[in-house]
Amino acid sequence: MDRAMKITKRQCQLAFFSAAVVVICVCVGVTMNLTTIADENFDHMGLRTFCMFTVNSNICAGIAMMICLPFTIDGLRTGNYHLPNWVVDVMFVAVTAVALTFLVSLLLLAPVKGFVLIFTGSRFFLHGVCPVLSIASFCCFICSHYIKLKETFVALVPVFIYAVLYFVMVVVIGEARGGWNDFYGFATRLPVWIPMSLILPLTFGIATVLRLLHNKCCMNRKERAVKLFREIGDGGDLRDAVATLARVQKGERRTANVVIPARMIGYLIEDNESDMTLEEGCRSYLEAFLTDLELEDLSETTVS
Repeated sequence: MDRAMKITKRQCQLAFFSAAVVVICVCVGVTMNLTTIADENFDHMGLRTFCMFTVNSNICAGIAMMICLPFTIDGLRTGNYHLPNWVVDVMFVAVTAVALTFLVSLLLLAPVKGFVLIFTGSRFFLHGVCPVLSIASFCCFICSHYIKLKETFVALVPVFIYAVLYFVMVVVIGEARGGWNDFYGFATRLPVWIPMSLILPLTFGIATVLRLLHNKCCMNRKERAVKLFREIGDGGDLRDAVATLARVQKGERRTANVVIPARMIGYLIEDNESDMTLEEGCRSYLEAFLTDLELEDLSETTVS
């Protein structure tokens, strides 16, 4: 039981650390752009920096990771780390965007403008550190939700919106009439239809790879948890195993609230010959948790 709890706690700690680092690096990179009025190599600095997909995608990643932080903190307090599906979906969309930023910077911009230029200064964070850490965090540590194929199409939405905006501001309006200059070179170095027709398939490919990596880690994590909890319940009464889980979490709790880890109890029941239902398991957990509580603790305790 201790081993299973330690794995869950370590997963939560890594998710918290990686998400926090991404948030900090995004703040540093965007602040450096905002406080730089002019750059001889990049003219979109200061407030104009928000025209760039690089900045916007990193801000989305930072917000997504920031949303994740309270759930990791709650997981450390309660010993029951789990992200709601909608949080993982938001992160999937944001990480897909910064992964596109990283690949464009690495494969298109760096060969033209130089690797040193593209990966130094604020661009060290926005082109390199933040995207790489976001990908690693999403695929390795924040993997509590199996992403379906239809969710992959949602990841295309921010890229599609920006592609339309870029086309309107650069091609339709143009710099001479108050639009944007072609700072990515998609309309001047190539016929505009080439990048416009490739950007969504490329993004879909990136999202597909991220989904496969995330889902693989998700399934590996589930299989490892099921195996550990199956060993706990194997050869004995599952009710005793659930009671043991309750006592362990009661001893390590950082909150007066009772948080019933239905997912963990489900792992105990899964592939077991016991006739225990999930409802019975949750009820047994609650009864074991409340046993021998002091009156003052009980008066402060609620079920969440």
